[in-house]
Amino acid sequence: MPEAAPARRDAPAAGGEEGDDDALVAAAVRGDRRALEELIGRHRPKVFRIASRYSRSSHETEEIAQDVFVKMYFNLATYRADAPFEHWLSRIAVRTCYDHLRARQRNREAALSHLTDDQSAWLDRAQAANSQEQSAALESAEAARELAHRALEKLAPAERTVLTLLEIEGKSVAEIASLTGWSKSNVKVRAFRARKVLRKVVERLMSEKQL
Repeated sequence: MPEAAPARRDAPAAGGEEGDDDALVAAAVRGDRRALEELIGRHRPKVFRIASRYSRSSHETEEIAQDVFVKMYFNLATYRADAPFEHWLSRIAVRTCYDHLRARQRNREAALSHLTDDQSAWLDRAQAANSQEQSAALESAEAARELAHRALEKLAPAERTVLTLLEIEGKSVAEIASLTGWSKSNVKVRAFRARKVLRKVVERLMSEKQL
């Protein structure tokens, strides 16, 4: 992380958490290292949570989060407080995750053929399910969630990003548009296409299990 130039050591005034953030940003832009460190510490959990949705290991999560905070540091002067700082930082985090997915796209052939015992058992039960109620119960199983995560690894970066935000994060179309910079209609189209691709991935996985 780049070091901010040392400056005044007085803590910024507060007035609610959003006010605290704005004051910390102003102090960090002036070169107050303590303000920068406090800003990072305050938002580290959220950034790590976002990064973990797109990473395959704790090391990768750390790497993405570090990249987010580096970008935050170099763009602090562009923050205009027209939206909460947390939302501004979330946009940086989501777009950094998207860039990360694109960078590793050529290596996205996840080993879907290697299933854990729990995932294999879940597929057996899913194939035997003969009612909507049984299927709904299976979808809530931990093995199903793990399998869905592995299926997401097969999606293109834009597809995975929109489904993660929509289905896992529970964001609205408008929120996703704001976070990604895509239009609302583009978000809807990508979500529709991503769901179709994901269904095909899961269907293929289940057919491979029957072999």
